[in-house]
Amino acid sequence: MNGQALLKVVDLEAGYAMLPVLFGVSLEVFPGEIVAVLGSNGVGKSTLINHITGMYRPKGGQVFFAGEDITRESSADIVGRGMIQVPEGRRVFPNLTVQENLSLGAYRRGARNIAANIERVYGYFPRLKQRSGQLAGTLSGGEQQMLAIGRGLMSEPRLIMFDEPSLGLSPILVAEIFALFGQLRQDGLTLLLVEQNLVQSLEIADRAYVLENGRNALSGMAGDLLKSDDVRKAYLGM
Repeated sequence: MNGQALLKVVDLEAGYAMLPVLFGVSLEVFPGEIVAVLGSNGVGKSTLINHITGMYRPKGGQVFFAGEDITRESSADIVGRGMIQVPEGRRVFPNLTVQENLSLGAYRRGARNIAANIERVYGYFPRLKQRSGQLAGTLSGGEQQMLAIGRGLMSEPRLIMFDEPSLGLSPILVAEIFALFGQLRQDGLTLLLVEQNLVQSLEIADRAYVLENGRNALSGMAGDLLKSDDVRKAYLGM
């Protein structure tokens, strides 16, 4: 972890209206890493990623990307910098084709390279190429997740963030998606995974943070956390 963090979150406080959710959460992601943010349902994982990416304004703390403070920037400007979020629940455009969905991923970044990037996505997901003219709403859940990931890749991300990417997928498809994350890292991307899937996330990640009740509970090298009884206690609430 030499050099400057690509993403640095410092003492982030966040919530909705009068409901506080995050209480001083901090984390770092360095170039070329896979970092996992883990925790059971309701601990604030999605709130964290939504505030990092500018969908909501933090109540306190700071977010830095490539050394620059982006805490108050709009989500569109943050996308323009190369921080891309693949949201929970896929959220594809059901009445547009697979290829049209992919093209929309380049609206803020990557517009000059749409054709080449579509072929790159099809290289990762041959099934999407077979269904390029099919309406996204007719795809299976796993195929829609592939499309959502592909749409994120169309923006030529410097950092790509996944919010619960394994949610609702079969074990076989989960294994495929996590294998893809390893391939993306090999291809030079930096990834942040926000997940409930403890074991598979720690098996693929370099480092991880465990949230509990909106706070940093544990952090460290993924291999060490995978063996830790403290992780199981924090994660399972034991």
